[in-house]
Amino acid sequence: MSKCIALIGYMCAGKTIIGRDLAKAIGRRFYDLDWYIEERYHKKIAAMFEDEGEAYFRDIESRMLREVAAFEDIVLSCGGGTPCFMENMDFMNEVAETIYLKASPRTLCDHVKMSRGRRPLLEGKSPEELESYIAAQLEQRSPFYEQARHIINIDVLDSFSKINFVVNEIQRRLAAAETATGFNG
Repeated sequence: MSKCIALIGYMCAGKTIIGRDLAKAIGRRFYDLDWYIEERYHKKIAAMFEDEGEAYFRDIESRMLREVAAFEDIVLSCGGGTPCFMENMDFMNEVAETIYLKASPRTLCDHVKMSRGRRPLLEGKSPEELESYIAAQLEQRSPFYEQARHIINIDVLDSFSKINFVVNEIQRRLAAAETATGFNG
């Protein structure tokens, strides 16, 4: 069995687009944890937050993470908060090759503005409030994110060629890790 590759980072960091491209490049299946949860529970995550609250969602998220991480030969895009709850980061580092897609609050704010998805934690905030909120959340979440085996700065993501650059950088680092540790990715 080949180890799962798990992409982590703040919402709108590019985990899904990079994860899809990475999976295609290395011949693996791609899973987005949020989409997986929505399919399994037949409910949007925003609705789970509204109807049952964050604690309910985080419990489901943790259980579904453990389910998906057992799949063979996958690239997994995790939700922005996934590493920060229920000892999920420790679990991911045990079973996956973890990659933190790191970005500045400004980059993330720009990505959020371009995003079409509904972001329950960010709704109703002015641009200034949004960047301030993202910066504060990054400060809280960084101790978890920084535990990833690989950290890749994605502040450069503004074109498809740069997405390819990041995918190639991830492949290079995974190959180096395989050589160093015998990881079969």
